[in-house]
Amino acid sequence: MAKKCGGGQEAIEKRFSAFSIDHKNTQETTSFGTKVDNTNTLKAGCRGPSLMQDFAMREKIMHFDHERIPERVVHARGVGAHGYFETYKDWSDLSAADFLRKPGKKTPVFVRFSTVLGSRGSPDTVRDVRGFATRFYTDEGLFDLVGNVIAPFFVHDAIKFPDIIHSGKPHPSKEIPQAGTAHDTAYDFFGSFPETIHTVLWALSGRGLVKSFRQADGFGVHTFRLINEQGKAVFVKFHWKPLQGLSNLLWDEAQKIAGKNIDFHRTDLYTAIERGDYPEWELGVQIIPEEDEHKFDFDLLDPTKIVPESLVPVTPLGKMTLDRNVENFFAETEQVTFCVANIVRGIGFTNDSLLQGRLFSYVDTQLNRMNSANFMQLPINRPVNAVHNNQRDGYMQSTIHKGDVAYYPNHLQNNAPNIAQPSQGGYMEYPEKINNVAKVREQVPSVEDHYSQAQLYWNSLTPYEQQQTVNGFRFEVGKSVDLGVRKRMIDVLNHVDNGLARRVASAVNVPLPGKVVDNAGKTTVGLSIEERTHPNHIRTKTVAILTAPGTNTKDASAMYDFLKKEGAYVEYVGPALGDQDGLEITQTYTTSSSVLFDAVYVPDGDEAVKLLTTKQSTFPYEEPIMFVLDAFRHCKPVGASGAGVELLKASRVEGSEQDGVLVGQNASALTDAFKKALIKQRYWTRMALDPPM
Repeated sequence: MAKKCGGGQEAIEKRFSAFSIDHKNTQETTSFGTKVDNTNTLKAGCRGPSLMQDFAMREKIMHFDHERIPERVVHARGVGAHGYFETYKDWSDLSAADFLRKPGKKTPVFVRFSTVLGSRGSPDTVRDVRGFATRFYTDEGLFDLVGNVIAPFFVHDAIKFPDIIHSGKPHPSKEIPQAGTAHDTAYDFFGSFPETIHTVLWALSGRGLVKSFRQADGFGVHTFRLINEQGKAVFVKFHWKPLQGLSNLLWDEAQKIAGKNIDFHRTDLYTAIERGDYPEWELGVQIIPEEDEHKFDFDLLDPTKIVPESLVPVTPLGKMTLDRNVENFFAETEQVTFCVANIVRGIGFTNDSLLQGRLFSYVDTQLNRMNSANFMQLPINRPVNAVHNNQRDGYMQSTIHKGDVAYYPNHLQNNAPNIAQPSQGGYMEYPEKINNVAKVREQVPSVEDHYSQAQLYWNSLTPYEQQQTVNGFRFEVGKSVDLGVRKRMIDVLNHVDNGLARRVASAVNVPLPGKVVDNAGKTTVGLSIEERTHPNHIRTKTVAILTAPGTNTKDASAMYDFLKKEGAYVEYVGPALGDQDGLEITQTYTTSSSVLFDAVYVPDGDEAVKLLTTKQSTFPYEEPIMFVLDAFRHCKPVGASGAGVELLKASRVEGSEQDGVLVGQNASALTDAFKKALIKQRYWTRMALDPPM
């Protein structure tokens, strides 16, 4: 088990202790403290009418009727965890922010991962740009870095945000489809507004189907400023880089997982933290001097664009570790109110118009959800430093303000709470000059190139990642009933790459387009998932060992013990739960599937293999065969020893160690090769590629 790290956990637990209640060994009371028997309603006789004087029943039902608050318009479904951030060094040359200047200091954080379009009850594994929101509880106040797992955004102007969301949400007429963009209104908007195409390409690639939030990048999306004590500023793009490596699902896997485990991503994060395998990310920035703002062939303040890492590498600032799950989902994950405007000195905004709109929108939406201006007094939202201002009263005010003064200036309290100048630790506004400009409502010419970075992204993918993207478009555009929608989308793709457009068009009944633009083949590092370095270990990798009565328990145990010692999460799958010849079966062939695992191993055992390759009432649809076949189709490592090879043959699995198909006389002969295969993650050469078009 990983070493227990207290940083964020101790700080947050100390703050929460005053608000936490342990109900063990207690008696039930009403909300006003009177002990009651709250099991049966007070009635006039055993079968008589209920009595209005039953205050306990009235209070219980009333509270139940009001337990829900409005879900978020976007990012409704989420999962959260606590942890801490630790800076690698003193970054005073870059920023006056205290949490970036004290190496060794652990700043508490709370992170909420989310899907954007779906409702609270939607599946985890839908295709989505996903949210990655981090709250830093710094000694100078809250800093909320509210971003996504995809670097660009669909639109550059906040006034278009309602349009992009309305187009992607379920159709108002029937409230379908849920949690996805594979429908007419989404692609009508994408095809009519090509500014979206860069982000659409990211979403339709593996980036839109994360395997685990622990293996997902995070991006601040916007260009921010860092400002040091001397007032010198630089532009920055924020990045989260997972130390667990990157990984993604295939679309077939994502759909099947949604049917087997709707909470797949939540369970993955909770399990890793509970087992002490704390996920870690490096926080880095791309640093652009102010004098270089206009040196690129794109607008630095355009959130639909990225700064290619080949042009500006990411500088790691520090590391974040998530080491504690929430105690209560509603009180913490649901009631946390992230806001882009929660900022600390040393960090500043830019004129990114989408960012400027979010500065208003996030406060407004939290007021709507929480129904009170005092939502910042909730434990999950309170800063760790003291709050002093003249804001008073309102619904659910929990702070008892002393004294009669609630205004500034004043003499009765010597102007307290007094204003704080930057030299006194106050927020540092960047002295940007905005005089002598006219008010206009028009498009910024420097953001009108919608295709160059979409082409850059496409070119930077491996052939197998490109195939996954093509397959994604074939599914999503193919779901559009309207031919005009499909034609417009193919036209947009044709301005990115003719080959891409023709490959998609061939599957959605649209004439193959001719070339309209050249593709110079420009690429950048940092975009391909497959080319990201994989960690040299198999901790938290999930492996299914397929068994049945008659399995060689020595063989199965040898592989199980090896993998578990290496830190993998291993489960025996069998026809029934419980003890099976000394093996503890924790999953069955009907409750589980290979899409929930990173690899599959079949141990020796003639009788077991015979059972697994014949139709049984405990797996009427050849589930063991499909278990192996799906793992192979999804390019995962597949191993077998002794008679277990016969199950591979029955599943039509062929290949060698080079293809991720590992065969040996016994488990001991396979362990090292199986570990290497797990580190590699996927064997994409099994995937069929389109012929040139």
